[in-house]
Amino acid sequence: MNQDDKLIDLNAERAKRVHDLNDKRLNEVRQAFEQAMPLGKAKKKPKNKPKKR
Repeated sequence: MNQDDKLIDLNAERAKRVHDLNDKRLNEVRQAFEQAMPLGKAKKKPKNKPKKR
């Protein structure tokens, strides 16, 4: 067996982990934002003419 087969690129593994942590944090923030300000269907404003007084 070759020693190169067992080597792990620690920088690449760390980059993957950091990326996964950032994605997790982004999803948590997105969910919190959606709970605070839901992106439901926008209420349509009526297109009636304003009443004259």
